[in-house]
Order: sequence, then structure tokens, then C-alpha cells
Amino acid sequence: QVQLVESGGGLVQAGGSLRLSCAASGRTISTYAMGWFRQAPGKEREFVAAIGWSDDSTYYADSVKGRFTISRDNAASTVYLQMNSLNPEDTAVYYCAARNGRLVFTQTSKYEYWGQGTQVTVSS
Repeated sequence: QVQLVESGGGLVQAGGSLRLSCAASGRTISTYAMGWFRQAPGKEREFVAAIGWSDDSTYYADSVKGRFTISRDNAASTVYLQMNSLNPEDTAVYYCAARNGRLVFTQTSKYEYWGQGTQVTVSS
């Protein structure tokens, strides 16, 4: 079992930045692919970014490419999402997810473990 806890959300003005953290416990995450997803009110949960076993293996949704950066610190069992140039369309609850294995996926169904989410609100 892996427990995931997100933090770092909040209220920010358009153009600002936030850094989300996802702390894992229960097992080392070094053999888990990790992902960030988000869900806005009235919308389905959508893929944001994912990272494989190393920082060389990262994937992003087109909507955040060039603005968001996912990274991981296996020693600290933590995954990060640096979010820059935020806009109101980025407002959502952001979830961290984990799946056992090297491969990363964009589908929510591929991930076994989920955090409780952290709210990000971007004002215009």
C-alpha cells in the first residue's frame, strides 16, 4: 500500500506560480510511476503530467506543456509539480497518483493509488 498526501495548493493571481508536493508513505516510490491529475468543477478528472522512474521520462498534457514541470525525489519519497504562468483555466483540485511499474499512462484507470487532492485557484 502507498499513501499519498498532496500539499502546496492555494490561491494565486494569474501569471503566478505554485509548487505542489506529493509525499508518499508506506512503500518506496522508486519503482512507481507517478502522475498528477486535476479535476475542475463539473468536469472529468484529466491528466496533467507524469514521470517514470527517472526525471528523463516525463510527459505533459498539451495544455500545461512549457509551463508545468514534474520531478521526483525518490530519497524523500516526494513528487513535485512546479506550475508557472498560471491562468484561471488551471483552477482545479490537483491529485497525485501512483502506479507500480516503469510505464506511465495518461488514463486515470491505470493508477492504483491516489491522494486526497489539493485545491488550486487562479484568479484573473
